[in-house]
Amino acid sequence: MKKKYYSVEQISEMLNIHPKTIQRYIREGKLRAGKIGKSWRVTGHDLSVFMESTKLPTGKENIHSIKKSGYEIKVSSVIDIDVEGMDDAIRIMNTVTAALNTNLPEYGHPTMHAQFLESECRVRVTIWGNIQFAQAIIQLIMEMVETFRQEDF
Repeated sequence: MKKKYYSVEQISEMLNIHPKTIQRYIREGKLRAGKIGKSWRVTGHDLSVFMESTKLPTGKENIHSIKKSGYEIKVSSVIDIDVEGMDDAIRIMNTVTAALNTNLPEYGHPTMHAQFLESECRVRVTIWGNIQFAQAIIQLIMEMVETFRQEDF
């Protein structure tokens, strides 16, 4: 039986992955290949084994499947919010804590710390988690601050 061999460029086109990524997979031993002259060649069998054992991002997956592929992004942020007094501070800290406690799966396992800096009339919120969590908390804080401003008028 005659073996079919694929070049890095052919695999790159088939999988819609940059050739350097294919070369990295070969270098890391994730994709078995042999050198023929100066070029890497991969047998059809080895390519099939690689495809079955690897989840490759195609650009169409959502963030959950990208995370499973090894691409996970974490964000940390410190957010200072000027407040009128203790009542506003408690309202902000309770609301942000409630948002953290929703335990939505897309938030992963975030952490947060909120404190009222009385001498500065400021709430300091420190967050760490994935992008969805950070975006949701920052959006929530922006909306609360906007609500406070409207209430002041």
